[in-house]
Amino acid sequence: MPESLTPESIAGAAYIVAALLFILSLAGLSRHETARAGVGYGIAGMTIALVATIWVTFQGAWDRPGTMLGLGLLVVTVLIGGSIGLWRARIVEMTGMPELIALLHSFVGLAAVIVGWNGHLDPPALEGSLADIHHAEVFIGIFIGGVTFTGSIVAFLKLSARMKSAPLVLPGKNALNLGAIVVFLGLTVWYVMDSQLWLLVLVTALAFALGWHLVASIGGGDMPVVISMLNSYSGWAAAAAGFLLNNDLLIVTGALVGSSGAYLSYIMCKAMNRSFISVIAGGFGIEAPAKADADLGEYSEIQAVDAAEMLKGASSVIITPGYGMAVAQAQYPVAELTAKLRERGIDVRFGIHPVAGRLPGHMNVLLAEAKVPYDIVEEMDEINDDLAATSVVLVIGANDTVNPAAAEDPGSPIAGMPVLRVWEADNVIVFKRSMSTGYAGVQNPLFFRDNAQMLFGDAKERVEDILKSL
Repeated sequence: MPESLTPESIAGAAYIVAALLFILSLAGLSRHETARAGVGYGIAGMTIALVATIWVTFQGAWDRPGTMLGLGLLVVTVLIGGSIGLWRARIVEMTGMPELIALLHSFVGLAAVIVGWNGHLDPPALEGSLADIHHAEVFIGIFIGGVTFTGSIVAFLKLSARMKSAPLVLPGKNALNLGAIVVFLGLTVWYVMDSQLWLLVLVTALAFALGWHLVASIGGGDMPVVISMLNSYSGWAAAAAGFLLNNDLLIVTGALVGSSGAYLSYIMCKAMNRSFISVIAGGFGIEAPAKADADLGEYSEIQAVDAAEMLKGASSVIITPGYGMAVAQAQYPVAELTAKLRERGIDVRFGIHPVAGRLPGHMNVLLAEAKVPYDIVEEMDEINDDLAATSVVLVIGANDTVNPAAAEDPGSPIAGMPVLRVWEADNVIVFKRSMSTGYAGVQNPLFFRDNAQMLFGDAKERVEDILKSL
């Protein structure tokens, strides 16, 4: 091998290729048409990264005692972890994807904590300012990883209904969060000056407690933003681990994930008319009580047969799906209903709210899975102005994203949140199991409007009933 082609230089070149593939992956995932290619780029980049890392790590392993044992353990753990990941990915339903992603984020955070502890227990031979930088990397990496770990666990528990989605409101909760940050900064300076083990124990416990409290204090209506925020945290945790492991690719990949997650969180907060800082502080969903149900009047009910007749006479139909459609797995009959109506010459489109479901892009993936054409799936900003000229709107499993209180009631907990203005259409049919509130815990006045009718029951079964009548 030429002197210029050292194992480190070859691995560095492989890391550059992998980083470029990760960038192409992010670009591909930004559009429906290129999403599959984006996933392929990501898989290829990760494969190259893994192979290059294992290869450069164990160069000359035959000459180092104990290294072959380490290589064997690494291969075994990769096989075990890969098998579990493949198994879970194959059996998880789309409705369970948000909590699965939250759980995966927790693993990234825990890995960053372990790497940080290893950096303290087995430090490199550094002196002076380099040693101080290393100590800061260890401390900051453990803190970010700890917050990500427990915060992701709470998000998983909330999304999987193992924990109440209502925000935890402790006395002076914002002061507690701010105080934890101040304490962390003070401990960081202390640790850099005197790297004692007990300081590491203290910051780990502080990070675990802060991560738990941060996400527990956030209401269910903001959980899509929380998932995106934790995604960003996991990226910064990975970048911190990259500094400790002296791995350039891990730094680049962590920065890509961290920055893209932060930007997505910002976009979602704008879509919900929320302050990003307010969401982080857990300020959503507790400002004001919702109106009592008794103040909203009486609702009207419709049967599937009558809904089919209304659709037959419609010139245009807009479908606004929500998490309830995912739970009922109604996307397939909805796609069939769309095809039947379009065969009759009826203009059918879908209106997707930026935070519909419990994960960004959740509804788009479900509709693509059911082979709904991309060109009739439109975002809220693209379709909102057309709702007033629409004959029938089908609200299938959506609640908070079509709530007129957001636009009309300044005292509502979701006041100011941009919503799909479905109530402006001639007729609205709401598919719902009951009159219960949505995930944000806010009652919807839409259900009691004169032009709105409720179609109760399982969304999949009701859509199938409409198909039979058609």
